Amino acid sequence: MEDARRRVPRTDTVLGDPALAPALERLGRARVKAAVAEAQTACREARLAPDEVVAAVLAALPAAPVSMRRVLNATGVVVHTNLGRAPLSAAAVDALALAAGATDVELDLETGLRGRRGAAALAALAAAVPDAGGVHVVNNGAAALALVTCALAAGREVVVSRGELVEIGDGFRIPELMESLGARLREVGTTNRVRREDYERAVTDRTAFVLKVHPSNFRVEGFTSAVPVEGLQGLGVPVVADIGSGLLAPHPRLPDEPDAATTLRAGADLVTASGDKLLGGPQAGLLLGETGLVQRLRRHPFARALRVDKLTLAALEATLTGPVPPVAAALATRPDELLERARRLAAAIGAPAEAVASQGRVGGGGAPGVPLPSAAVALPHRLAAPLRHGSPAIVGHVHEGRLLLDLLALPPADDHALADGVRRLLAHDAEGGR
Repeated sequence: MEDARRRVPRTDTVLGDPALAPALERLGRARVKAAVAEAQTACREARLAPDEVVAAVLAALPAAPVSMRRVLNATGVVVHTNLGRAPLSAAAVDALALAAGATDVELDLETGLRGRRGAAALAALAAAVPDAGGVHVVNNGAAALALVTCALAAGREVVVSRGELVEIGDGFRIPELMESLGARLREVGTTNRVRREDYERAVTDRTAFVLKVHPSNFRVEGFTSAVPVEGLQGLGVPVVADIGSGLLAPHPRLPDEPDAATTLRAGADLVTASGDKLLGGPQAGLLLGETGLVQRLRRHPFARALRVDKLTLAALEATLTGPVPPVAAALATRPDELLERARRLAAAIGAPAEAVASQGRVGGGGAPGVPLPSAAVALPHRLAAPLRHGSPAIVGHVHEGRLLLDLLALPPADDHALADGVRRLLAHDAEGGR
């Protein structure tokens, strides 16, 4: 009786098959070889025929060299943290590809000497917020506030309203972040009310700065009072405002969302914000404000630990100087345009798809409680999980017993892919029911 092991194709033979050449180039030899070994084991155990090994290897290999999968964001949430927050513009994606190789990120090609790191990105940020005397970029919003705390308040006090001691994503709390860096928090007011005199009584010669935090992921309503940035002037210490979502200038659809330009004009000495929310760029922490303070932060030793890489700088510059990024495009889309798209998609998909009005939101801790009128394709709720397992994955949300594929955060260019994905699933279901 023939030894089954003699029938297993050799590793070099399988790897040399022309059908695997694209996978070897895309994924590398080690990953493909591991898949070959698994297929050989299946062949050895008579679960695969020898002539099925190459096909099994191809089926086991991922389409991309990363485990992350492409997702069509049909949730209605423009800045969805679980989906990576702001999607980058095509210009920013092109910038990433250019920056992936050797670049002049820290070299002056004119002189051949070392240049200022990311000078063009910083210049673009300064041009976008001319009210800022100085600008700096670190690796995320929390890092921006951490650098301010470390540089200005280690061993000193920070005065902050009790109603602004917020918790951000994944259980991280701003007060704990600041205390871990050596600052002592001097809380003033109550959860729902704080007055100017509360700050006045709290400021002493031990105070490093007054912190104003935008409660970007919740709202306190009813019997409330707060002191705006302009009401904190004249206390004798800097005012640092963490505006959160990274809006650089006022937005007509988000009238209550603080923006960097207005906050600086109101008298903030420093503004911190995120780059991957309403700005629509890569993950980054933005620092804008008084020239001397920003320079002090930039030269602090801790700034090195928070430095952004060349990919972030390239994507940020392209976001600031290039065409309208997807987040801004989504916020500018009219509800009637979205409803017309939903009708076209429902017609292309066929029964049981239906175009309906819906409500989206900003997400990512921005504009809490502000509804954004939108439109969606409604489907049976049982399709939610199968669509998440499609290629690409389609993620919507279930509302009142129906799956809504909201179009607010979905670029029109992805409409065809969404319709195809739903049609394939419905066709598969129909075949399975026969």
